[in-house]
Amino acid sequence: MEELLHYVWKHKLFQKDLRTTDGTAVEVIDAGIHNTDGGPDFFNAKIKLGDKTWAGNVEIHKRSSDWKRHKHHEDKTYNSVVLHVVEDANEDVYTESGQKLIQCQISCPKHIKENIEYLLYAHEQMPCCNYINSMPDVHLSGWINTLLVERLERKASDIERLLTRFNNSWDEVFYVLLARSFGFGLNSDSFEQLALSLPFIALQKQRNDIEQIEALMFGQAGMLGDDIKDDDYSRKLKNEYGLLKNKYSLSPLESYIFKKLRMRPGSSPHIRIAQLAMLLFKEDRLFSKIAECGDVGKIRLMLHENASEYWQTHYCFGEPSPRKSKFIGDASLDVIIINAVVPILFSYGKHTGNDELCERAFMFLDTIKAESNSIVRSFTQYGLKVSNAGQSQAVIQLKREYCQKRKCLFCRIGYQILTEK
Repeated sequence: MEELLHYVWKHKLFQKDLRTTDGTAVEVIDAGIHNTDGGPDFFNAKIKLGDKTWAGNVEIHKRSSDWKRHKHHEDKTYNSVVLHVVEDANEDVYTESGQKLIQCQISCPKHIKENIEYLLYAHEQMPCCNYINSMPDVHLSGWINTLLVERLERKASDIERLLTRFNNSWDEVFYVLLARSFGFGLNSDSFEQLALSLPFIALQKQRNDIEQIEALMFGQAGMLGDDIKDDDYSRKLKNEYGLLKNKYSLSPLESYIFKKLRMRPGSSPHIRIAQLAMLLFKEDRLFSKIAECGDVGKIRLMLHENASEYWQTHYCFGEPSPRKSKFIGDASLDVIIINAVVPILFSYGKHTGNDELCERAFMFLDTIKAESNSIVRSFTQYGLKVSNAGQSQAVIQLKREYCQKRKCLFCRIGYQILTEK
């Protein structure tokens, strides 16, 4: 695989006596910057060929003939290549300008080939699990920090796309993030669909009346249909939604997209929507308040809302239950802060050049307990210490972006295994 040759070149894992195809000694002073986009594979490499030092780009292939097969001989972009690195030098190659390229052969050490085959084709979901404890703490903690930044950067990219969609309205973007976080994983996509289908401006215009906010949200979620058990309250919301639906030209979602099976009553979509409705009713300018607040405890208090009176004695429409408060619990508050508050602070800080907001996002994650989920448990059982939300977000990034995609060549734990003889 060509990616393995890239890896061997990048980390200088090739044979020590490296020579060109015509026998000239090769010393790799700097392997260059790995390019994952179009163009040569490595930029700005520095290579000594005999007694001459060259600076330029490097292209890597399994066979020399791949140069022509990829049509590099017709592409001016590759005229800057000073060295063609191959495993099998089966023919001479030329640039678009007619220059014959210097080539050298590298071989992948046997132990690296065996280790990569183990990592990529093992039946275990985490073939590296027994090697985690062998990594030096300094390398492992550095990798965890890198993974956390990667995860926040990915979320910031998602937020930038939403920002474009909503004409640079941070309030609307935060509303979507907040709604998604109220789905708590199982219903995250459904709650995001609800927010995207129900304009924030409509909720703002009706924000002085909790019943109208609930009518908009439950109606838009498809939960006020003819199949529900009617009572006075649900009929009132139906009537309100009928008027508001026409006023704002709304098309409701289908209620079946909200998953309800094997879920505790207090975590049902009805209760989560009621809690979100109350939060939007009670807290005006929520994004601005959060952006201005440097205390995660105060943010918890902002988000710590109870559902409206009707939901104190109901878990769904038309079915009374014993009275019980429906406050957002502490663990749920942490999830909302991790998945909505922290990403919006980090993204807003990047967007505005405010480093203090980015640092605050990291600080919040440091002060919140680690998430408890199957991904985190899959790592902790093999000895990885996960003590705060920043670290649990990092291992989620590791699992989803590296382990599940078998990108072991790009993982520092994978590097530790690959280079082990």
